[in-house]
Amino acid sequence: MATSKIVKAILDPKTNWFAAVHKKTIETRLRKYGLRYDDLYDPMESLDIKEALNRLPREIVDARNQRLLRAMDLSMKHEYLSPELQAQQTPFRSYLSDMLALSY
Repeated sequence: MATSKIVKAILDPKTNWFAAVHKKTIETRLRKYGLRYDDLYDPMESLDIKEALNRLPREIVDARNQRLLRAMDLSMKHEYLSPELQAQQTPFRSYLSDMLALSY
């Protein structure tokens, strides 16, 4: 039990400076392409991820696919989103929050 508290303290961006810097770096890179962290999970790699995507509402999966296509297009063109669009991105917003927004 003490080990899990130590691991949590090491990985928590609120308590560990290095974890906070790493999280900010990931956030910046995801914003450049308009991706979310959850978009990076590959359904071909894990059956659990494939099943989870199958259970999501169609709107959320379509939005994910559009973000992935846009990111691939930008990457092939060696471009990034405009700074205005980057500011609007929410890299660490989860699909669960999108499902809750759809239900209201």
